[in-house]
Amino acid sequence: MDADVIVVGGGLAGLVAANELVQAGKRVALVDQENPANLGGQAFWSFGGLFLVNSPEQRKLGVRDSFDLAWRDWRGSASWDRLDGPLAEDEWAIQWARAYVAFAAGEKRSWLKQHGVSLTPMVGWAERGGGQAFGHGNSVPRFHVAWGTGTGVSEPFADRARAAAGDGRLTFHHRRRVDQLLVEGGRIVGVTGAILAPDTALRGAPSSRDVVGDFILRASAVVLASGGIGGDHDKVRRFWPERLGSPPKSMITGVPAYVDGRMLDIAGEAGGRLVNRDRMWHYVEGVQNWAPIWPRHAIRILPGPSPLWLDALGRRLPSPALPGHDTMATLKHLRTTPDLAEHDHSWFIVSQKILEKEFALSGSEQNLDITERKWLKVLMSRLGKGAPPAVDAFKRQGADFVVADDLDTLVARMNALTERPLLDPALIRRQVEDRDAQMDNPYAKDFQIMSIHNSRRYLGDRLARTATPHRLLDPRAGPLIGVRLHVLTRKSLGGLQTDLSSQVLKADGTPFEGLYAAGEAAGFGGGGLHGYNALEGTFLGGCIFSGRAAGRALAGRV
Repeated sequence: MDADVIVVGGGLAGLVAANELVQAGKRVALVDQENPANLGGQAFWSFGGLFLVNSPEQRKLGVRDSFDLAWRDWRGSASWDRLDGPLAEDEWAIQWARAYVAFAAGEKRSWLKQHGVSLTPMVGWAERGGGQAFGHGNSVPRFHVAWGTGTGVSEPFADRARAAAGDGRLTFHHRRRVDQLLVEGGRIVGVTGAILAPDTALRGAPSSRDVVGDFILRASAVVLASGGIGGDHDKVRRFWPERLGSPPKSMITGVPAYVDGRMLDIAGEAGGRLVNRDRMWHYVEGVQNWAPIWPRHAIRILPGPSPLWLDALGRRLPSPALPGHDTMATLKHLRTTPDLAEHDHSWFIVSQKILEKEFALSGSEQNLDITERKWLKVLMSRLGKGAPPAVDAFKRQGADFVVADDLDTLVARMNALTERPLLDPALIRRQVEDRDAQMDNPYAKDFQIMSIHNSRRYLGDRLARTATPHRLLDPRAGPLIGVRLHVLTRKSLGGLQTDLSSQVLKADGTPFEGLYAAGEAAGFGGGGLHGYNALEGTFLGGCIFSGRAAGRALAGRV
């Protein structure tokens, strides 16, 4: 054998699995189609959000949380409904989800610290939900930001892999594209595929697919940690569910092009069971990156609660399609409303004051103050005057941003960004003035305004994420900014069905000997532990938890 275990994919899930195996004395072959610069995968590019329950960081900010509340929120969000029959698609997903929430409420924080991952004091309130006690959404803030953003999560495990390679416990096989799983006697015994030509492309940039040879690697087991389908728009459209209407004709991309989903189909052809492939997580607040690295490179705006959100025809979005509340409800509204189906965009209108306080951008490269671990810069950019530098750069150079001192000029400039003018200035003015009329005191009938006041009650939001309530047309808060928003592809919520040891199941529900899956390839555990909705901060954690389970299980079996 070439190794005890082959790990396919050098992202976070694969690195965590490899670390568990190496620590147990196993020999690991780590196979990835990209060059060494891409070690860490999508996690490296992320904001580093981590879902934790009843943490010291929450308690210091006055947040009361518990496993029971978090599990109630998770169940209400997931809305699992594929539970009938002996091969129910959600059977293992529910077990994985409960185990993960228990991990987040228990061992997760100390385990991360032991492995070199530390947290900032910031706890964000993501996915606030649809306004019901039992339903989608976080009842309290749970979005913890890693010190170093995504690099602060991925690099400690990448460093461990490099160290293991240095002393011969792990072997990197970069530029190796797996094309087939080797099956002998009904079990997986290795992988075979193409050797790709050397390529020195920068991290995340497209790389050559020129084939210069082939390879075979054999081992007692294979762990698939190869990610989802977000980089392949054709596959996204192939699995786009009818419940979300028609897929956009044009989307932008929140992951590098190598996130192509190839291994999912390859595993399915070998006999692995794929479930919940119609469940996916795409954001609706995407903007085009003015300095792109991969094709159609998208950046997500992480909005506070105050932006006025309009559809492509200039109508205010209804609750719960509000900033920071319910991602999938918003996507569904934009894609199923009949007269919106032909349009692939929506709009934010904000004041400069809102932009400065409430606009954050996803990604390690968009948050260099935290990524580079410079506290003085963090304090200056998050609590000081003016917009954070990355946000200001998008305002000045982003193709989707327009600025004006008055509303009529702003609407004219917004109309100039589309093929034909769709926005009625009178309609937008009426909606802006209706909103502004609700801002004179802390009492309001407007659900979004009530949400703003609720945010201000939370110390973390009041300090860094929610602007003091004000009228959009107040000249002291200006200028006005319009932002064209696109659908941004990101995560697959379904994938290979796995048991609690991350072992892949076959079509008949029995374990597939020698085959394991972790991270997005496994729907972050069980083939879809999120169900239909994510509570955010749960993707990196799902990679960690499922990768750890695979590594620990195999450490005792091979």
